[in-house]
Amino acid sequence: MIASVEGVVAGHTADGVVVRVGGIGVAVHTTAPTRARRRVGESALLATSLVVREDSLTLYGFADDDERALFELLQTASGVGPRLAQAVLTVHTPDAVRRALATEDLVALCLVPGIGRKGAQRLVLELKDKAGLHTTGAPVAAAAGWRDTLTAALVGLGWTMPQADEIVVRLAADHPSAGEADVPGLLREALAQLGRAR
Repeated sequence: MIASVEGVVAGHTADGVVVRVGGIGVAVHTTAPTRARRRVGESALLATSLVVREDSLTLYGFADDDERALFELLQTASGVGPRLAQAVLTVHTPDAVRRALATEDLVALCLVPGIGRKGAQRLVLELKDKAGLHTTGAPVAAAAGWRDTLTAALVGLGWTMPQADEIVVRLAADHPSAGEADVPGLLREALAQLGRAR
């Protein structure tokens, strides 16, 4: 298994990045936020997971080992392939996914394109006891986690990183006590504001 790829970012693709490793350009599928943070010409280290199919070999890349572990866990659920697992991580941070599973937050899971209520219920049923919510983070980092979740959701829905960052900063100022549980409402508010700005 190819556990990681390290090299210089040679370019962006519709699905991820190309990393130049030892003179070879390796195409790595990533989430939109991960792709946006990797600049062409800069070095990058991505944790990776190789998905083997009869007609293809696809390398998926992640910001860290935790994202990769959750990507692989999600695929153990019925009906979840690599594309849908990656979509989950485009919309939510790993801890947000674990929290949604642990608290049976179907609304949060249904924010992911391709997951309906029944699919969300199936994820909770099959993965709730396997997800292992991390509780070692600092309280301040946990409180601010909703910003990353919301930013990732907006980028996953097609907005640029600068657009997402700008609206999230504005919402953080308007809602100083917001948390992960408020993400669905904040996402609706962000989309309404971004829609008016177009």
